[in-house]
Amino acid sequence: MIKVRFAPSPTGFLHIGGLRTALYNYLFARHNKGSFVLRIEDTDRTRFLEGAAEGLIEILKWAGLEFDEGPYFQSQRLEIYRDHVNRLLDKGFAYHCFCTPERLDEMRKLQIAKKQPPKYDGYCRNLSREESEKLAHEKPFTVRMKMPSEEIKFEDIIRGEVKFHGSLIDDQIILKSDGYPTYHLANVVDDHLMEITHVIRGEEWLSSTPKHIVLYSYFGWDVPAFAHLPLLLNPDKSKLSKRQGDVAVEEYRDKGYLPEAVLNYVLLLGWSTEDSQQIFTKSDMVEKFALERCGKSGSVFDIQKLLWMNGEYIRKISIDDLASRAVPFVMKAGFNADNFEYLKKCISLEQEKIKLLSDVPHLVEFFLTDDIVYDEKAMGKVIKKEGVINILKDMFQIYKNTENFTSQELENKTRKYAEEQKLKTSQIFHPVRVAVSGRTEGPSLFHMMELLGKERVLERLNKITEGGNG
Repeated sequence: MIKVRFAPSPTGFLHIGGLRTALYNYLFARHNKGSFVLRIEDTDRTRFLEGAAEGLIEILKWAGLEFDEGPYFQSQRLEIYRDHVNRLLDKGFAYHCFCTPERLDEMRKLQIAKKQPPKYDGYCRNLSREESEKLAHEKPFTVRMKMPSEEIKFEDIIRGEVKFHGSLIDDQIILKSDGYPTYHLANVVDDHLMEITHVIRGEEWLSSTPKHIVLYSYFGWDVPAFAHLPLLLNPDKSKLSKRQGDVAVEEYRDKGYLPEAVLNYVLLLGWSTEDSQQIFTKSDMVEKFALERCGKSGSVFDIQKLLWMNGEYIRKISIDDLASRAVPFVMKAGFNADNFEYLKKCISLEQEKIKLLSDVPHLVEFFLTDDIVYDEKAMGKVIKKEGVINILKDMFQIYKNTENFTSQELENKTRKYAEEQKLKTSQIFHPVRVAVSGRTEGPSLFHMMELLGKERVLERLNKITEGGNG
């Protein structure tokens, strides 16, 4: 059975590139009716962040990427790794290294000065087994794997044949002095024991693959298939980083992006269909996903395209769904969201304009509070024009005498007044809009007034005309 894994480290937020890796693994598993495993690689205790693992699990659930197994935590499997390190030591494929950080630092400085590639010089590699065992009882040590000197090659599903020369690769540390394994050892042991058939991960791990292949051969295990995904890039083609914008999936969630839109956009960063389809349902993704359609070159992360896509999704979802998702944002902005049916009507008038869920509180603010803030420019350009206050006083009387306070009735009476006074409709519509909402732009004026209701509309008109209509 096809089996893949997503194996993040709990060192902080989930990078948008990590979400793409998780998505591709998930889709590959679902497309092939296989299994998707979540493994938390928490053996680097210097970078471990309390609560980060829980955050990773929560954000994957937000994105709808359900895992079939796990989460497994590597920190709970230390005896397994130590046992496998001992196997390598017994077979002569690994050795104790007693070099201090100071010696290693000095070694690298000398190599750089001689314009040599910095790598471990093998100082402890040729110690006899007896001497090594003796020193291991007296000094702190790490354990390094022995890299062979011959060429190492493998077939990558995305990149084709990839070759490395073993003589240029470090004798990698596989067990640290704190007793924790490094990524390389734990990753290979777990992938084998968890029966992972395909390792789908970012391009940054490509140079680690020969070390992993050597470990598989030392243990006598079958090597899984590899697929290394292209980098995500900033618009200037540098590697996507926080310096140039948001890279944490949590930040996109908190700004009000929909998980469906984020997944849809991330899907297209390095993968495409033959017909260049842009919008995908989750079932579409599962049906059409194939690793062979992934590109080799890096993909630029375009925040404007993601924003456009999010707006497309927001316009397509039901008003009930949209309002439900908007409630936390409305409450965070300090507004009461208890009257869900009313909130739903408010949001429905603005659905076409919403790009982010976080837009909602501002767009519907004047529906939710009577303490509205009047735009100064609007007041100057619209309300303070000659004759406008008198127009608004007339409209106050007309609306006050309107029993059937519906959008159609309000529009008919307003247009009739304009015709009688020989005014352009804009000379009335604009001042009324500013008076009742504080803004020059917003939803359909008369639908807005109907929803606000007669009492609130009259109160706001009265406020603008300085109480002149009692």
